[in-house]
Amino acid sequence: MFAFAGTEYLRFLIKLIAVLDPFFAVPVFLSLTAGRTDVQRRHLAQVISLTVFIVLLLSGLAGATILELIGASLASFRLGGGLVLLAMAFAMLHATPGNVRQTAAEASEIDGQESLGIVPLAIPLLAGPGAISMVIVAMNRRSWAADAMFIACIAAAAVLIWVILRLAVPIGHALGTTGLNIANRLLGLLVAAIAIQMMANGLKELFPLLSATH
Repeated sequence: MFAFAGTEYLRFLIKLIAVLDPFFAVPVFLSLTAGRTDVQRRHLAQVISLTVFIVLLLSGLAGATILELIGASLASFRLGGGLVLLAMAFAMLHATPGNVRQTAAEASEIDGQESLGIVPLAIPLLAGPGAISMVIVAMNRRSWAADAMFIACIAAAAVLIWVILRLAVPIGHALGTTGLNIANRLLGLLVAAIAIQMMANGLKELFPLLSATH
């Protein structure tokens, strides 16, 4: 049982990292920090990763309450979240952020360096609708022990984001635009599979006859 639970949390961590897609943030981070010192880059990386952790943590803890307030079932949220993830996956396969993750106005804000990195880099570029949906579904109506493990996974993902942003300069030089786009497309395939599975689970819960055996 413990091994199964461990596998579940590992799967959640891998899926969360794929949805967050920290490699997409590398060129944005480099553009945002152009001309800044290493100390300033380190501070911004800390702020971004901490913001991602807090946003996902609060979303997971408050998710069940929010669904109850709006009268939405977990099954319907799975289906809606899956649609959001699928839209993100299509954009990732084209190596673009897509409108779900970043609008033209937000991209313009980054180009103008008017943002401190929290918005729109941390939110919604990283901790966007897709990642928030995944966390709410995972932590909905679980035990405190299970929630603690999911929170640990969120923390691990935030630490990975911090590491990648801290190494953004060498990663950018080593992979280049082509390498980063390939990484984004590969993660896009994973996100597409995650989205379809989430929608399938939601449909089965909404329409039990779909999963009935004959």
